[in-house]
Amino acid sequence: MGRGLVILGIALVLAGLAWPWLSRLPLFHLPGDIAIERENFRFYFPITTSILISLILSIIFWLFRE
Repeated sequence: MGRGLVILGIALVLAGLAWPWLSRLPLFHLPGDIAIERENFRFYFPITTSILISLILSIIFWLFRE
């Protein structure tokens, strides 16, 4: 479990350092994501993005299971 936490920590640090470049990708505005914008209100629910991230994480965890 300790090795997994270290790997997760390193991945989070790398993602944090790469965030300026990752935010430019169209990953978080996929078709199927719900976005409602009104005059004084903005609601964004990334349902497609959530499903995609879940699938990717499931595959990664399946590949590295112990």
